[in-house]
Parts: sequence; C-alpha cells; structure tokens
Amino acid sequence: MQCKNCQKEFIVFPAELPFFEKMDLPLPKLCPTCRAQRRWSFRNQSQLYKRKCDFTGEEMISLYAADSPFKVYREDVWWSDKWDPMSYGRDFDFSRPFFDQFQELRLAVPRRGMQQDGTNTNCDFTTFGMSNKNCYLAFACFYCEEVYYSAWAGMTKDSLDCFMTISCELVYQCVDCTKCYHCFYCQDSVNCLDSYFLDNCFNCQNCIACKNLQNKQYYIYNQLVTPEKFAVLKQKLESGQIEETRNKFNQLKLKFPVRYAHVVASENCDGDYLDHGKNCHDCFGISYGGTEDCWHCQMVGAGGKDMIDCCMAGQNSQLIYEMQAILGAYHSAFTNFCRFSNNVYYCDSIGYCDDCFGCVGLNHKKFCLLNKQYEEEEYKKLLPRVIEHLKNTGEWGENFPVKQSPFPYNDTLSQEFFPISREEALAKGYSWRDNSSAVYQEQTYEVNANIEKVRDDILKAVLACQKCGKNYKVIPQELKFYRQMKITVPRECPDCRHLRRMRQRNPMKLYSRKCQCINSSHGHNGGCSIEFKTTYAPDRPEKVYCEECYRKEIY
Repeated sequence: MQCKNCQKEFIVFPAELPFFEKMDLPLPKLCPTCRAQRRWSFRNQSQLYKRKCDFTGEEMISLYAADSPFKVYREDVWWSDKWDPMSYGRDFDFSRPFFDQFQELRLAVPRRGMQQDGTNTNCDFTTFGMSNKNCYLAFACFYCEEVYYSAWAGMTKDSLDCFMTISCELVYQCVDCTKCYHCFYCQDSVNCLDSYFLDNCFNCQNCIACKNLQNKQYYIYNQLVTPEKFAVLKQKLESGQIEETRNKFNQLKLKFPVRYAHVVASENCDGDYLDHGKNCHDCFGISYGGTEDCWHCQMVGAGGKDMIDCCMAGQNSQLIYEMQAILGAYHSAFTNFCRFSNNVYYCDSIGYCDDCFGCVGLNHKKFCLLNKQYEEEEYKKLLPRVIEHLKNTGEWGENFPVKQSPFPYNDTLSQEFFPISREEALAKGYSWRDNSSAVYQEQTYEVNANIEKVRDDILKAVLACQKCGKNYKVIPQELKFYRQMKITVPRECPDCRHLRRMRQRNPMKLYSRKCQCINSSHGHNGGCSIEFKTTYAPDRPEKVYCEECYRKEIY
C-alpha cells in the first residue's frame, strides 16, 4: 500500500487483518510512521504558558498559550460540578463532514489546563504526573520526589535532568536507568552506584566511562584501576572537566558491540525497549508485563492486548486502535485521553463512559453523540447512519488530522519524535508557534565550571542557552543539588538538555540487518549471519550483534 501522506510503500501484515475484521474498520491509509506522527501531535507534554483560566479569570500555568482558541479551565475547576459538558451537546449534521463538527465541539468544551492526575504535592509545574511531591518541570512522572527537569521517571528521588529512570536516587543526566544511586551521565544501566558515563552496565560501582560491564568496581575506560586513580579522575569531573571524558568515552564505545535491541523476557516480538511482551511487533516501550498482540505501539504496558497504533496505553486496555493516553479501555478507537471506557469512538478527554461517539469532556455517561444524550434504542439507530455518513465523506477509519490538534506542532511530542521544519509544517497545514521574533536577554552571570566557586547570586541571574539562546534560570533546589553532587551549572536550557537526552535513544524505526559478529569461537563458522530488526540504521558505526552473540561476547 502507498501512504497518502509521505507516499512511501508500507505493508499491512496478514497477522493484522483479523484485528481490523473484529473492529469492523477499513485498512489504514497512512504508513505506521505517519500514523504515529499524527497521534503524538495531539500531546503537548512540556511547553508551558501563562494564561487566564476561562472560568475564574485567574492567572494560571497551562499547556495552552494565552492566544490558543481553545477554552481552558484550571484542573480543580475542570473536575468540579461548576460546569456541565452536556450543555454543549448538539445534533449531528448529515450535510457536513464529521471532523469539522467535532472540531467545533472541541473548541467549545473547556479543556484541562495541565493534565495533572492523582495527588501531587507542590508540583505546580508538572504535567501528566501522578502522586509526585516537590517536583519541578517533571513531565509524565509518577511516585517521584524532588525530581527536576525530567520526563517519564518513576519512583525516582532527588534527581535532575533524567529520562526514563525507574527507582533511582541522586542521579543526574541519566537515561533508561533502573535502581541506580549517585550516578551521572549513565544510560541503559541497572543497579549501579557512584559512577559516571556508564553505558549498558549492571551492578557496577565506582566506575567511569565504561560500557558492557557486569559486577565491576574501580574501572575506568573498561580497565581496572586503583581506588587512588579513580579518585583523581572523579575529582576532575567534579571540578567541571566533563567534555574531555565524554568525548573520549563516545569514541571508546564504538569498539564494543551493541545488542540489536533492548528486549527482555519477550516472545515473538520486535522493536526496542520491550519487557515481558508477547507477539508485539514494531513496538517501542513495552513494560510492566502482560502486553500481547500489539502492532505499531509506543509506551504500552500493564496488560494491554490486541492493540494497533496506540501510545501511552495500559491498565488492561484491549481491542484498541489509533488512541493516545489510555487506561482500561475496551473496543474503542480514535480517541485521546480515555479512561476506563468501552465502545467509544472519535472522542476526546472522557472517562468511565460507554457507547459514546464524537464526545468531549464527558465522565460517567452512556449513549451520547456530540455530547448529546440519547436513549439506548435511539442511539443504536442513529449510530449506523453516522458511520455510513463518515464512510461517504472518507473520514471513517481515519484519525483526526494533525491540523485539528489543540497545539502547535512544535509544542508537541511529534516534534521530538518526528522533527520537521517550520516550512514543512506550514506546507502540510499544521499550526506552528513562531518564536523567531522572540527577544532574549544577554546572560548576566559568568558561570564558573567549578560549582564550589558559584555564588548564591546566580539565583537572581539571567542565563542564556549556549545552543538556542533561550533564557533560563537556576532555582534554589537545583543549586543545592549541584553543590551536593559537585556538578557544574549547565550551560544549556532545560529544553535543549531534554532533547539531547532524547537523542541518546535511537529513533523509533526498524531496519532489517544481519549480525556483525565475526568471532568463530561463538560457533558460527567464520561469523554469524542471523537476521533481525533493529533501530540501528545500516550506516551507523556501531557493531550490532544478535542476542546470542552479544551474550557470549559480554558474559
């Protein structure tokens, strides 16, 4: 099939066909990548603005800018009974396209200002968080305390500038790390302690710039050293001499093999970062176990089953297609922000609903269409007519177009996962927030690389990002962390630091390759020829090994 967006050929695999039959849906018109790009374009997770609540008129922090055409309420107001989403209900107009009618409803019904869930204490500048305490600019984090400038962290404490850390404490600029303590600039490492610049290490402590090590102590550049030599390099790092070690380590890493994918205890799966999955294909970020029979999904866990083209989905969701931010949904499609609902199609921000179509902001409702209540018999007679109308307009089976996203494209996670230029976005009809006219102040403070020489007056200073020029500041908790951990104050703004951590992960794209191991001692008669799917593109410099060769080489 040919994608109607990028014009590239793509395949709908035979194993996917029974799903579309069960859901009574046509085959997709876009390739998996373009479908993912479309979904993520409806999620702004980290770009915050000052604006007024459209209910109280009070100043608030929000995911929606002041000039957004959408009506936005504070979280406490949105969840209250001070307004009724059913008051925006309307009749379906069979003379007009459905997507146009739905967009009008979406513009009318108030939206949640910050998407904060559960009980969060002193976390005013966090979004999509749950049960966090004293966190700042921490996004999609849960059960965290004193975590700053981070994303997708869980059960992490006293940490800063992290991405995908679980059960970590006192870590800085770490990516995909679990159960690490007092670690810096580490990636894909587990149960490590007092270390810098680790990559794919397990149960290591007092190590610097090491890759693929297990159960080691006092190693530098993968070589055993004395505690005294370790202390010398550690002191240099604490005084701010970071880049020399980072650059040398980046060159060293290329000498060691990499595993074709991060796959743990998974059966018949392909993708990356898959943990306890079964029959999951072209998936990225499967975790918490029990996920089965999924295609083209990202960040799915906790018992998800029979899902295609979903992201941020979990809590035993089943028979789900083209949805984003889902908990406990069943037999539903084309919906964003859905909680514990069944048989809902083309909805936005709903919870505990059954048999709803084209609704926004509803909770605990049944048999609603465009936020209008119907009797069960009436709804079941009307719905087939509506679906037939969507088939005639060519909308049935397609997700909402990117141009109808509540956010500018460059504010969304699509720009992080699938970056495009302003010109490309506007040519496709996407909205774009133009910051080219922004005026940034010059930096008012000279930052010393040695944190011991940084004075308290930096808290009042204006800093300018060395990469993008954007102004940023240092907050008191942050300065305390830097001093405690003996880290230099960063010279880049939080957004640029986040993007750099994001780029440490490979793009969510698979390539067919062969194992590059040539070690005949592994039992392959002159080298291995096992084929696999990997996120390492063929032109990458890394030596990519299959699981068997990698284990024999490392263990």
